[in-house]
Amino acid sequence: MACKNCLNNPVIQLTNSSVKLCKSCFIKYFEKKALATIKSYKLVEKGDNIGVAVSGGKDSLTVLSILKKVRDKFTDIKLEAILIDEGIEGYRDKTIIDARKFCDDNKIKLHIFSYKNEFGSTLDNAKNKVALKPCTICGVFRRYLLNKYSRKLGFNKLATGHNMDDEAQSILMNQFKNNAEVSARLGPITGIKKDEKFIPRIKPLYLLTEKEVASYAFLKGLVTTFTECPNSFDSYRGYVRDTLNDMEARFPGTKHGIVNSFLEMLPLLKKHYGKNASEIRTCSECGEPCTGNICQACKLAKKIIS
Repeated sequence: MACKNCLNNPVIQLTNSSVKLCKSCFIKYFEKKALATIKSYKLVEKGDNIGVAVSGGKDSLTVLSILKKVRDKFTDIKLEAILIDEGIEGYRDKTIIDARKFCDDNKIKLHIFSYKNEFGSTLDNAKNKVALKPCTICGVFRRYLLNKYSRKLGFNKLATGHNMDDEAQSILMNQFKNNAEVSARLGPITGIKKDEKFIPRIKPLYLLTEKEVASYAFLKGLVTTFTECPNSFDSYRGYVRDTLNDMEARFPGTKHGIVNSFLEMLPLLKKHYGKNASEIRTCSECGEPCTGNICQACKLAKKIIS
């Protein structure tokens, strides 16, 4: 069967659909959908100084590529990249090479910050010091550094490569753990309460599946191999991801259904939890925002280096 829009051979069948598209038509479809998401949710606005969280993987290089197209069209938008080096041997050192190459080729400034320099320990070392899953440690430190340095670099928004699969997983994880307040912070643009200490995150790939993102990245030559973090397989998210993928295979459209129904409820969640949001305080150790006296990053760093 030929591409739906032309007579060329198809390279992909869209998720939740019988539509098949060739390389050219798929790339047009993908970019149009990402740009429509940006426009619909006002993710990018005039005068924005946007930082893009990159890792060198398919998702982050795809979102950086899409936002570069926006930047090239609207010259009043600034765009730079920020990479967090967790210190995962055989993984992050490889993806940094791809991130550097893309940024150099496209004249995008790349800032790199590491766990080792900030907290005195790589993730490989830290996971052997505390009784926590690597993803838990990584989540605390990564969020901390991205927000801290996005603010210091003057970004008013931080773009991430989160796709529909990521969001569907987060929604289910929060449901399973009874974390409705955490879900209220999700969506194409994050947060329930504006505060200058927190840089809002935007997700241009929000309505595109992981399969579509991976296909786009490969067809555009953004990546040549797909490398997954070696710690991701033994994580709560990993189990939810596998379960969700199995559901999608059996019942196509499952992920779309989860995210689209969530979007209908999201305004109510943000309104409810926005009224009762915890007061933003300042960490007595590092001066970064937190809800207690000491932020989670400082508490965790003390355990690791003690």
